[in-house]
Formats: sequence, structure tokens, C-alpha cells
Amino acid sequence: MRADAFLPLLDRLPVADLAAMTTRGFVVVAPHPDDESLGCGGLIAEGRARGLPVRLVVISDGCGSHPNSRLYPPARLRTLREAETLRAAAELGLASEHVAFLRLPDAHVPSRNEPAEAAARTVAATARGIGADAVFVTWRHDPHCDHAAAADIVGLARPLMPGLRAFAYPVWGWTLPPGREVGPAPAGFRLDVEAHRAAKRRAVAAHASQTTGLIADDPEGFRLSHDMIEHLCGRYERFVELPE
Repeated sequence: MRADAFLPLLDRLPVADLAAMTTRGFVVVAPHPDDESLGCGGLIAEGRARGLPVRLVVISDGCGSHPNSRLYPPARLRTLREAETLRAAAELGLASEHVAFLRLPDAHVPSRNEPAEAAARTVAATARGIGADAVFVTWRHDPHCDHAAAADIVGLARPLMPGLRAFAYPVWGWTLPPGREVGPAPAGFRLDVEAHRAAKRRAVAAHASQTTGLIADDPEGFRLSHDMIEHLCGRYERFVELPE
């Protein structure tokens, strides 16, 4: 199916209660610091509001967003982005000790071989540690190599956590060329996150390095557009269920 046919179907997925996806707890896998807030902020907040155990695993170090900054060389940028993620997580009700940073290289997250398999083992151990019944990861057709790699890492993890359901959340998929082939029609759910939209917006804003001019010495640095933030902070979050 082409992207221009697939993406509108995401807005026709049935609206369901969180219990349709998870009742025992879940793990969110984010390729970069901020993807968790953009794609799953409402999900995390709803899970925590219900007292479910929730864990966040951030795959990359996030150092690729401002590669030309002298004020924020890689080590300082990584520290900043991890601190922003912890502030965002707190807005969503997630404690800092429940966030793990794997620090794989931004824009070079591996999809296979030992580094990817080690990341997969961490994801699986995290899920087993809380008795999770679901894992959420970026959509493999998002037009960013790390988003696809994160999906591959969860694919490697699934044999290590039998019985867990897996769901994909699109972040950049909305920007795909209309003719891009993205596989079969989606099955899954929309989650109504209206009660958590304010918290989600605060979580997104906590990633100030990505949403403001905080890092001013790299004119080619990444910055989330207002339109993208508005699109991702709507009433619904969309989750595509992945086959076994």
C-alpha cells in the first residue's frame, strides 16, 4: 500500500481504551530523546495515571541534532538531551530511574550484529523485569534510519519476550512521499489522550534543544517545526499492531 493511502487509514483506526493494548505494563522504545514524547507522550501519561509499570529505553545518544555546534560538542549535547528527556518523562509521570539510555550513535544505530542484539537483550530484559505485556517502538517506515533500526532492534527482541504484543507509533511517517510503499493496511488502535495533552505539550517543550533556539551556534541544527508539533500533539495517538 502507498503512503498516501495508508496514512489516512491511521485516522480511521478504532478508538480504544488503553486496556485494549496493555493491562500489565509496557516498554516504550525511542530511537532519539524526544521521540517518546512526540509519539507516545499520552500513552505514557495514561499508563502512569493507571498505576501501570512503564519503562522507557532511549536507543541513541541524540548527538546528531546539532553536529556543528561548538557550544554543545557531542558529550555536552548528550548530557543536555538526556536531562531534557528526564524532565519530559517527569511531566508524563515517569520517574528518572525508569528511563534507560543506551547511547548508540545517532544516525548510525545498528539494525543487526552484536550492538543491535545487545540493545535487543536490554529491551527484552526491561520488559521481563516489569512483567510487561506490550512494547511500543517507532514505525519502521518513518523516514529516518534510526527509527527503522529501533524497529529492527525490537524485532530482534521479540523472540526473547514471547507473548508480548508489539505496536508501532509513527513520528516522521507523516512526511513520506505519497508514492512510498509501506506494506499492508494498518491494524491497531487510536488512543484518546485528550486528558493528557497539556502534559504531553510540556513534555515536548522540555526538549528545548529540539523545539527552540537554545543551541544558537549551528544554523543547520535540527528544530521541530510548529506544524509537526501540532500534528503530533492532537487528541489521538496512533498505534499499529505488529504481527508476530
